[in-house]
Amino acid sequence: MSPSWLFPIAQYEQGFTTAGWEGGFQNITHVPLADKPLGVHKSGGQLPHNVVFPPPPLAVADGETPPQLAWESFFPQGSINPAGDIKGGFGFYVTGPPGFAARLETATEALFSYKVMFEDGFEWVKGGKLPGAFGGVGDASYRCSGGRQDDRCKCFSLRLMWRANGRGEIYSYIPLNQTNEDRMLEIPLSHKNPDFGFSVGRGAFSFPKGVWTTVAERVKLNTIGQADGEVELWINGTSIITVKGLILREDATSHIKGAHFQTFFGGKSSDWAAPKDLRAWFADISGAIIH
Repeated sequence: MSPSWLFPIAQYEQGFTTAGWEGGFQNITHVPLADKPLGVHKSGGQLPHNVVFPPPPLAVADGETPPQLAWESFFPQGSINPAGDIKGGFGFYVTGPPGFAARLETATEALFSYKVMFEDGFEWVKGGKLPGAFGGVGDASYRCSGGRQDDRCKCFSLRLMWRANGRGEIYSYIPLNQTNEDRMLEIPLSHKNPDFGFSVGRGAFSFPKGVWTTVAERVKLNTIGQADGEVELWINGTSIITVKGLILREDATSHIKGAHFQTFFGGKSSDWAAPKDLRAWFADISGAIIH
C-alpha cells in the first residue's frame, strides 16, 4: 500500500495517521491506534473496538506493509443494527488529535481514510455499514442516520456500505432538496432510498475478502447560498466516485466534524443479519485538512 492511498491529494495543510510508514509526507503526525489520541467519543459501551494483531492478508501488493495493529469488529451470528437484540460491530466518532480537531471547526475541506479487511469466508448477506465522514450543526451532526427525516438540513453523513457480493457504495444522508437529489442521481448506479438517504455508485467497486482495502473520502463544504459542495471517494488510490454541485450545509455554523466509525450488518429485518460469527478489521486511521 502506497502512503498516497491514504492521502490521494496533491495539497493539504496538516494531517494525522496511525499507519506505520515513515517519511514521504510532510505535516502528517503519527498517532497511536488508541481512543484518546484519535479523539474517539460517543462509543457504544456494549460494542468494543479492541486493538488486536490482525491475521495476515491472503495477498499483499508490491511494496505494501500490512498493518500490525487494527481495531477488530466482531459480528456475532444473528447480529443486526445497533437497535437489534443481538448487537454486533461497533460505533463511535473520530475527530483526530486535539490540534487537528480544533482546525476542523473552521475547515471547509477535509479527507478521512482507513484500511478495512473482511475475514476470508466473510458472508455479505444483503449488506452492512462502514465508516465515513460526518458533520453538521452542533449536536445535530450526531443524529444524521437511522432513517432520520427531521432537521436533515443540519447534518450530513457519508458512511460507506457493503451490499450483496461485497458491492460498495457511499451511503449518504445530506440535506433534502432537489439540487442534491439531482446531483446524487447523476452518478451511475445511484438510488434514492425512500427513508434512508441515497445509495451513491452502488457496485462501482467491490470489497474483497481476506485482503486490505484502502478507503479515502474527501468532503468539501459548499459556500453558504451556493451549490458547490463536493464528495469524492478513492479505493486503493483510484478515484471511484466524485459528486459536485452539492449543498451539504445551509448554516455557516455547520462544519466537518470527523469520521463516524460505525459498522454493523443491516438493514433492520432479520434477513440482513450475520449468518454466523464474523470479523472485520480496521487500521491506518488517517485524516487531512485540505482547506
